[in-house]
Amino acid sequence: MTKAATTLQLCKKSEVPEGEAIKAEKEQLVLAVYNVQGEYFVTDDACTHGPGSLSEGYLEDHVIECDFHGGCFDIRNGEVVTPPCMIPVRTYTVIPDPDYIVIALPQD
Repeated sequence: MTKAATTLQLCKKSEVPEGEAIKAEKEQLVLAVYNVQGEYFVTDDACTHGPGSLSEGYLEDHVIECDFHGGCFDIRNGEVVTPPCMIPVRTYTVIPDPDYIVIALPQD
């Protein structure tokens, strides 16, 4: 029997401007929420290389550049695009909802 995924509502879609990212803090999570042409993505907010906040970085298409050291990640899968980052950033599955950004919480 498969355990149902636990979900978490982060914010209203209207709170995330097109082509930008915002920080969302819920429970013990600090996340970056991105809007790319009306499609939403969520990653951990903390850069894996240093103390940078990805929600304060520079978003271009599906790539976020950390404003601290300039490393880049693909927000669709968390993979490193540009060093000095070496470790992928954690991504979260966005659950379809008409008004809110809702994510599936990992079942660790």
